[in-house]
Amino acid sequence: MSNAFLDRPARVRTGEELPAAPLESFLLNHFPGAAGPLSIQQFPSGHSNLTYLVRFGGREVVLRRPPFGSKVKSAHDMGREYRVLSKLHSAYPEAPRVLLFCDDVSILDVPFYLMEPIRGVILRKDPPAELNFSPEVARRLNEAFVDHLALLHALDYSAIGLGDLGKPQGYLARQVGGWTERYHASRTHDYIEADRIAAWLVDHLPAESRAALIHNDYKYDNMVLDPAEITRIIGILDWEMCTIGDPLSDLGTTLAYWVDARDADDLQAVRWCPSTYSGSLTRAQMVERYARSTRRDVANMPFYLAFGRFKVAVILQQIYYRYAQGLTKDSRFAALPAKVGTMLRASLQAAETGTI
Repeated sequence: MSNAFLDRPARVRTGEELPAAPLESFLLNHFPGAAGPLSIQQFPSGHSNLTYLVRFGGREVVLRRPPFGSKVKSAHDMGREYRVLSKLHSAYPEAPRVLLFCDDVSILDVPFYLMEPIRGVILRKDPPAELNFSPEVARRLNEAFVDHLALLHALDYSAIGLGDLGKPQGYLARQVGGWTERYHASRTHDYIEADRIAAWLVDHLPAESRAALIHNDYKYDNMVLDPAEITRIIGILDWEMCTIGDPLSDLGTTLAYWVDARDADDLQAVRWCPSTYSGSLTRAQMVERYARSTRRDVANMPFYLAFGRFKVAVILQQIYYRYAQGLTKDSRFAALPAKVGTMLRASLQAAETGTI
């Protein structure tokens, strides 16, 4: 496959520049054999933690830092994310290999960490026209996508040193309450569905599935594919929300980003990945494959889908809030209120119909 499909960085967005001089001094202190000119580019597609490609001499590293203007510190804990990856990579090689963590805020004003690049293809809303995204390719990739989530949930998290990462008992109740609080803290519009779905979730909490290590934002554009074999997953990115919790909530978040070909037009308008292409699995088929692999009871998946959609709506609302407050100038965020409304309505629909 042509290297034209590789995910590439671009110019740094205005207002999200990194201070070059202190960063260069820091890098030279820790990588003394890599002296040379410093260049910084940004991976432009993320909506939360910011990701940069830093070149100095013949060395390349990926730098992750919190978004500018965010006040949700628990969602952007660089030290925690670094610790997760430092333990996880050996057991789950698709997780990036981290190199260095820095909590000296005199460098970038915030903590950050460095990791090795993963060179590959990232598919977003639509695959490139030149890519052979045949029904067979779509099906095999969807199956690998589900299977890698099941593999993550099967890990012995205590054995790899992450047993203290989260508190699985009462996880769902805390999550519902926490995301409801985040919605109200970042509220900019009146969505009548928000309070209704929040109350429904509290009233319909299921018995939790046995705990697992969960990604919490497992979606297509966090997946890096082998350019030589597009159905082979070589990397999973963005582990900032990884914890120990109910794995069905992880699957529910994944389904929240998944739009079926039969879904209504408003959901089609917020499609994030090529899930409607011929050969793609439906949400129901993804749940069925996951259940066969993990032997978990998936009878309550409508709840988890409703919660996943509510959570995605709140994530989008938090991003828009930063934009509305002038804390980020990224123009992509101006259209988010409509998407928030769509996700809240879709969440309520899953709750009231009991379907996925």
